Amino acid sequence: MTTYVLTAIGDDRPGLVAALAAAVGEHGGNWVDSQLALLAGKFAGIVQVDLPDEQAQSFLDALPALAEEVGLSVDAATGGGAVAEEPRAALRLHLLGQDRTGMIREVSSALRSQGATIDGLRSWTREAPEGGGMLFEAEAEVRLPADADEDGIRGALEQIAAELMVDLELDAPG
Repeated sequence: MTTYVLTAIGDDRPGLVAALAAAVGEHGGNWVDSQLALLAGKFAGIVQVDLPDEQAQSFLDALPALAEEVGLSVDAATGGGAVAEEPRAALRLHLLGQDRTGMIREVSSALRSQGATIDGLRSWTREAPEGGGMLFEAEAEVRLPADADEDGIRGALEQIAAELMVDLELDAPG
């Protein structure tokens, strides 16, 4: 078996996931894991699949047809196997404040400086109540190095939150 990580993007329309799943199935593959999203009228996804070695090349050759048939552009990269990692602590982050440029840059830089890894991130904007402009909101799942000083990470993020004038919540995933 060969593991591939597929990245797919196309204009949203019914049948995109079904077309990709059919291509995987037609080549004896197994859909292992995925994250799919709709954003600004575009469908985007990242999918891990396992394919029998003897079917891998014909699967890769079939991917360009998805763009022609359903408008889904798919790229494939050979996936690395499972990597043994040191144990890592996890935090869930929630941020809310007035929308302004650079918020994700500031938070992600603070996390990087502490050796943290972002496993998942979702952000969006919405109207503030009573005509108060636009609010920016983000949620993230963050992994910390095993030797991380959680208080140091909290301090770095709280400093950023104060500078950006946002509410920041950090807690263990529940």
